[in-house]
Amino acid sequence: MTAAIRIYRSLADVPEDFGPSALTIGNFDGVHAGHRRILRRVREVAEEHGWRASVLTFDPHPTKVVAPERAPRLMTTFARRCGLMREEGMEQALILPFTAEVAQLSPEGFVSEILAAKLRVRAVVVGDNFRFGYRQAGNTQSLAELGGRYGFTTEVVPAVVVRGCLVSSSAIRRIVEAGRVAAAARLLERAYDLEGPVVPGHGVGSKRTVPTLNLAPESEVKPATGVYVTRTHDLENGRSWPSVTNVGRRPTFGAGQSVSVETFLLEPLEGATPGRIRVEFLWRLREERRFETAEALKSQILRDAARAQAYFRRLENWTCRSDFPVDSMA
Repeated sequence: MTAAIRIYRSLADVPEDFGPSALTIGNFDGVHAGHRRILRRVREVAEEHGWRASVLTFDPHPTKVVAPERAPRLMTTFARRCGLMREEGMEQALILPFTAEVAQLSPEGFVSEILAAKLRVRAVVVGDNFRFGYRQAGNTQSLAELGGRYGFTTEVVPAVVVRGCLVSSSAIRRIVEAGRVAAAARLLERAYDLEGPVVPGHGVGSKRTVPTLNLAPESEVKPATGVYVTRTHDLENGRSWPSVTNVGRRPTFGAGQSVSVETFLLEPLEGATPGRIRVEFLWRLREERRFETAEALKSQILRDAARAQAYFRRLENWTCRSDFPVDSMA
């Protein structure tokens, strides 16, 4: 079993053996294809030299401190982010509290006080749009110049473009919130997912339509309201099921203000109801709409389930190797 990533939440927690390190710096929300290219390069450099593959990220997102009105909604919790980064070979991560004091550090202060003195970096790998220091005064060129003075190399990884789309967290947020989850999967190199605890529902499904698992998602970014082909994972014991998930306001039973995430499993739930689940969004089947009766809604759910089962059959039979759904499978 792969060892868990070591996580430190302050500079005071950083141990002496954090370095020498190969390091990348950023927010990494979503851990998308561009992030993965950087992380893989960090791993390669670390393995080549016998250093520790490391990540420096920030909590909260720096924009929440310097320009809170522009702070983005986040797709991944830090726990999910660190798990995805571990999949790419990262050994350790410093989640640095982003305070007003950190925001005031000059580019050289950031390099000397954090990268050199505390993290003992030997190589830094960043994207081509990387900025750092007070008012983002530092860029990749100044990072390389400072690296020459403080004993580390700097490598810049170019941005990733997929089907003409520049991969970025902001682009993926827009795509997910438009319901285009298959397109998001191409940019993420995985299905977009929501995870969190299973919470009690309104009791309507088990009595009048079909029983569902009701997810309280921890992500701030949800797919557009609608019905999706999904895969649901029990995070406590490893079970998984093909599923259909409704993201919406339950208009048949009186529209509410809050958006619920309700998942209908396509295979029997044997054993205890899971306490925490992850729902992967594979394909959008239709918009959410109001039905005149609970019986009409139940009939539609069963039709949705049949379409989802056909989707999974095609996925199993597809001859090209791929981990993600594509447009041709609609």
